[in-house]
Amino acid sequence: MKQFQKIKTTAIPFDKVNVDTDQIVPKQFLKLIQKTGFGKFLFYNWRFDGNEIPNQSFILNDPKYKNSKILVTGENFGCGSSREHAVWALQDYGFSVIIAPSFGDIFYSNCFKNGLLAITLDPKIIQKLLQIDTELEVDLESQTIKTNTEEIPFQIDPYNKKNLLEGFDEIALTIKNEDKISEYEQKSNVSSLL
Repeated sequence: MKQFQKIKTTAIPFDKVNVDTDQIVPKQFLKLIQKTGFGKFLFYNWRFDGNEIPNQSFILNDPKYKNSKILVTGENFGCGSSREHAVWALQDYGFSVIIAPSFGDIFYSNCFKNGLLAITLDPKIIQKLLQIDTELEVDLESQTIKTNTEEIPFQIDPYNKKNLLEGFDEIALTIKNEDKISEYEQKSNVSSLL
């Protein structure tokens, strides 16, 4: 997992509520066995028509947002099934930050396990952010979102913050303690022989 860096980019205002994981990445695209390659299927049924032609009215198809790394959206984002592929698709498409009033519980947990920063803010603040047409800066270290006119603080669990800043997922955290694990196993093996 990469270390989380400060992000400064135009945010995509995706004003939808109850976006479930099947809308984020439809089930017919869950055949890949690696974590990459899912970005082209992100919001597939909204991004493309039945003939796989891009829907020009869908916001992700607007060239203005081509390189955006921040998605601002409505409440209960990522609800539904527990598929981790939804997070993989968002990351593979290029997102680093998702900002919403609330998230599906499992989706929220999967975000941090995969290095995607999920920020929960008051719905009134979200409505303001959805109207902003300039860049946002998300600074995880200071836990702030900066607009042209204000600095908005956000909360994050210290464990998740540390892991994102250091670029550690659960496997990397385990490997980090490999010497202690080996020492414990060695002691356990000796004890079982006595």
